[in-house]
Formats: sequence, C-alpha cells, structure tokens
Amino acid sequence: MREIVFDTETTGIMPGDGHRIVEIGALEMIGRVVTGRQFHTYVDPCRPMPRDAQNVHGLSSDFLTGQPVFEMVIDGFLDFIGDAPLVAHNAAFDMEFINWELKRAKRQPLPLTRMIDTLEISRKLHPGAKHTLDALCNRYGIDLSGRVKHGALLDAELLARVYVELMGGRQIGLDLVADAADVPLDFSAPPPALVGASGPRVAIHAAASDDELARHQAFVAGLKEPLWLA
Repeated sequence: MREIVFDTETTGIMPGDGHRIVEIGALEMIGRVVTGRQFHTYVDPCRPMPRDAQNVHGLSSDFLTGQPVFEMVIDGFLDFIGDAPLVAHNAAFDMEFINWELKRAKRQPLPLTRMIDTLEISRKLHPGAKHTLDALCNRYGIDLSGRVKHGALLDAELLARVYVELMGGRQIGLDLVADAADVPLDFSAPPPALVGASGPRVAIHAAASDDELARHQAFVAGLKEPLWLA
C-alpha cells in the first residue's frame, strides 16, 4: 500500500488568523518502507514571519521572500501525493493549513478521511505518556542528533520511522520487497535495497546448493520414526 508521510511549517497556529504555510516536506512509503521518492519546497507566505515561529523552524522573511508562492507548488504537491493516505503528526493541523491554502487557490480541499494521525495512534498505544515527535523518537531509539530546529522534510523522515514503530515495528517491512515493486520477484537479478526504519534493507535471495540438498536428504533418511510418517 502506498502512503505519504508529510509535514508543514507555518507562520503561526491558525490559518484563519492570516497565517500561511512556509515549507512542505513529504515522502513516499510503500508497504511502510521508505522508497526514496520525496517532495520538498519552501513557500513564500507573502507576509512577515513572526519571531516565535522563526524560533521554531529558523525560516526568516528574508530567506522566504522570492521562494515560490503556494499556487506555484500546488500541482507538484498534488501530483506527488496522488490518492494515497496521508500520514502526519497532529494531522488535523497540517490538513487545515493545506486545505485553507487549497481553498484560497480555488482548488478542491483534501478529504479528512485520508488522514492517518500518528498523534492519535500514540495516545491510544501509550496513554499518559508524552506524544511529541521528539518524545516518540526517544521512546523508539530514533536518532535526533541532527535535528536542531523543526524542518518539514526532516520531521517527515523522522515521522516515517516513528510510524513504522507505532504500527508494529521494523519487522513489518521484511516481506514487502515484491509489494513495493508490485511485480514478481526476479531471482536472477541483484537484490534491491529499500530504506527502512533503521537504514537500508536488502532482500537476500538464497537457494540451497546441490551438496546441501544431498546432505539434507541423507539426514532425513536417517531419522527414525519421523512424526510426519506417524
């Protein structure tokens, strides 16, 4: 199954108060394995950046001025996400901003039924615990050393790893090489590498040698009263 993990950075909390998106980061997962395909853009909000918001993500008005406006990046974003479910942390916040911007551009908003909210999943799995992205990374042993400030693409990458853990852990992706390619496995080809929660995952195609098969048959022939013949 194809899913898109995404995050946004904004000038503030509420789009109804005139706040705008300033960064979008999204990455593709298939079978909960990161494929390497991603979408990232900064956005000129066409308004000043409040100091409190800049302290969170480090994006200044000077840096954002001259970046593409939302209307210029919207088609690329919509093409990238397609009709896949959308995974975000506190997804209602990001979806409200995305849909506000879409409405401003006279485009159809995204249905909220597409949301997968990792915040809600965490609250159900870990009642009484902290549910910030930082807290979940610490809970699952995900390295945060490169995260000095919030950034949409970096947070999406961290969230993808958290999402895998919330949904059952790293073992989920072990049998999904064929699903990711959506084609039968070709055992004559080199094994593909997929990026997973703890780094590259490689599908290893191994077959027993003639000598190993002969030794196995000799071993089985020597068994006395095997259960499968009882």
